[in-house]
Amino acid sequence: MGPLAGVRIVEFAGIGPGPMAAMLFADLGASVIRLDRKQPSDLGIDKPVRFDLTLRSRSSVSVDLKHPEGLALAFDLLASADALIEGFRPGTMERLGLGPELVLQKNPRLVYGRITGWGQTGPLAKAAGHDLNYIALTGALAAIGRDGTKPTPPLNLVGDYGGGALYLAFGIVCAMIEARRSGAGQVVDAAMIDGAASLMTAMYGLHGAGMHTLERGKNRLDSGSPTYDVYECADGKYISIAPIELKFRKLLFERIGLPYAADDSGELRGKLEELFRMRTRDEWCGLLEGSDVCFAPVLTMAEAPMHPHNAARGSFIEMDGVVQPAPAPRFSRTPAGPPTPAQSLGEGTRPALADWGVAAPRIEALFACGAIGEPQAKT
Repeated sequence: MGPLAGVRIVEFAGIGPGPMAAMLFADLGASVIRLDRKQPSDLGIDKPVRFDLTLRSRSSVSVDLKHPEGLALAFDLLASADALIEGFRPGTMERLGLGPELVLQKNPRLVYGRITGWGQTGPLAKAAGHDLNYIALTGALAAIGRDGTKPTPPLNLVGDYGGGALYLAFGIVCAMIEARRSGAGQVVDAAMIDGAASLMTAMYGLHGAGMHTLERGKNRLDSGSPTYDVYECADGKYISIAPIELKFRKLLFERIGLPYAADDSGELRGKLEELFRMRTRDEWCGLLEGSDVCFAPVLTMAEAPMHPHNAARGSFIEMDGVVQPAPAPRFSRTPAGPPTPAQSLGEGTRPALADWGVAAPRIEALFACGAIGEPQAKT
């Protein structure tokens, strides 16, 4: 089910944006096989696999890529794949004998998707780093924060997932479309610094026009405007208001009972802070939610799935006892089916390899020689 039914992708297991991109493909119907190590990586994170949500909807096969038969298996899987996803440091796949040049010789139509922080080239290409470092280099981190405060890390949404996973997935889809026309695959070099910089395109335009200062908390969209911000309520919970357009701004003032103010003065912020503290969040929802004042309560992750709008759309699902976001986006004719729980290391080895055309005797021979590993116990 889903618009990507029939697409085959080999994912080399990693962390962060690679698994997220693979999840997006798998959620929308692609057959994704994840080649895990025979032993779990030591990331200092110990949690049951059912909570590793970005690993959902696909099969785990534990493979020793340094074993000749394990390497041969990877090549055979890639021979029938549409795309590959890997997120190692530049040069790692080449050292394993799985670099683009060799793989594309085996399957000239393959799209070779690579996701890194700094990119495949450049002075920093081989340096370690994480989301915060990548967005720091693009101007994004310096722009996020309140007046008089240091930059605020926006979780790892901007680098890993927004600038990383989504740009990788988009790049792979673009290259697959082109490959169907030309018959030739190619390498997709998705760097989180490139993606995060791209996400900042509109902000760079505003700054170039003199409409967005480099000072944090001084601009319309970074908490510099009293009418584009969050406010505390009487119960200690928060609401958000964002009436950028004039007609919506006028409606807000009318609804909350304040004289209309055209400017964003500090005095106005004080009045709004005082006013919103006079009622609870639910009371403000009753007055403002669903109107054109551009309002929403600030919900926690525990609250969001229960909100009537999210519930009506099915924006969240529960699977294996874990509440999580549903697959997105929606498709009218080829809707995605329900996701499946994340598999433990090697859990899908036999059925997944069989589904990809590996004969049963060869599968057992791979187990016997140690090229693939038995499934780990599910926790």
